[in-house]
Amino acid sequence: MKPYWPEIRLGDILQERREIPDTDDITLGKIPIVAKIGFNTGEIEFRENGGSKTNMILVRPGDILVSGINAAKGAIAVYSKNQEVPAAATIHYSAYEVLEERASAEYLWWFLRSQVFREILSNALHKGIKTELKPRRFLSLEIPLPPLSEQKRILERIRKIVPLIEGVRNERNESRILQHVAMEAFIEQQMRALPLNGKLGDVIVFKPRSGPSFATDPDWGGTPVLMPSAVTGFGINTLKVEYGIGDEKINPKDRLDIGDIIIARGNKRDQVGNAGVVTSEVRGFVCANLLMRMRLDEQIDPYFCIYWLRSPTMRNYVADHIKGTNPNIQKINQKVIMGMPFPISVSSSVQRQIVAFLDDCQNKLNRLEKFQRETLLEIDSILPSILYKAFNGEL
Repeated sequence: MKPYWPEIRLGDILQERREIPDTDDITLGKIPIVAKIGFNTGEIEFRENGGSKTNMILVRPGDILVSGINAAKGAIAVYSKNQEVPAAATIHYSAYEVLEERASAEYLWWFLRSQVFREILSNALHKGIKTELKPRRFLSLEIPLPPLSEQKRILERIRKIVPLIEGVRNERNESRILQHVAMEAFIEQQMRALPLNGKLGDVIVFKPRSGPSFATDPDWGGTPVLMPSAVTGFGINTLKVEYGIGDEKINPKDRLDIGDIIIARGNKRDQVGNAGVVTSEVRGFVCANLLMRMRLDEQIDPYFCIYWLRSPTMRNYVADHIKGTNPNIQKINQKVIMGMPFPISVSSSVQRQIVAFLDDCQNKLNRLEKFQRETLLEIDSILPSILYKAFNGEL
């Protein structure tokens, strides 16, 4: 039988903290300033740099901190009692001292981030949960509150369950990393015995050419442009597209054709040199200026080239030739690409055999990853379900 828990106003167990931090402490960086609260984690992230002209509130260790803008998304945190100094937050946050003789801060943290509370919040806010949650409105909300002993019992159950769920999640994440390592090992095994008897430039019939440069936007209707993020991984993500405004003049040499290779000449360091093969889905598009279009001799399988570019030999070559002072945009140029080592004497039949083997490996790993994604979705649904039962007295 579901237990009866009295409805308690949050104002009966929480007291708004109305202290203001010392301006000098903020200016001198003596106290940290809240940057945001993670929606999924409910943890506070702090600014890297102190100082602010915005009005601030003080947050003391042990306080519950609520984002007035994003409370309904889970942006509610507890500022740990282990902290030695208070914190500061903008006036879009509110801080509350917990009356510990009636409520546990940890229990409230779980409850206020649960679906049960979000339903209470949605029903209470006449203009919907997008309305900024001010202290007056927040403290007037009524929640079912079990006795302190029952709060502690529920917390003990949650504390036992959460590590088990996180353990499974971590194992799945580690497995995904191992899958990537395995694929790179398969590529290395196939490529390491090939003779390095030429340069990529020897088999290029259309030299690497940077895409045109013009303003783009996802909502415009002009020329479709594959963005640099299209080759964040090897292969082409055909969803990473923006559009010109419509009056751009495009050189026919910039139009992508089936079988072309596009390669990142500029990106984050670990993504420079990433490449993919143009398919019918993006034929006629152009690529962004940080990408280059090129075409290989018909004797070279473009997918074999992509796997070659993924090999440790080539990743090391790219790393050795990257230049740039901006850590977010490192670059290689046409000369570097033309000079890439390449096994030019590998026959078409051997190329096809290598591609078929590596495609099979990749497809098997993709199926495994799909299964793991589905498993993670199931895992992610477990905790909210448990919390919903817990805060309805069913745990």
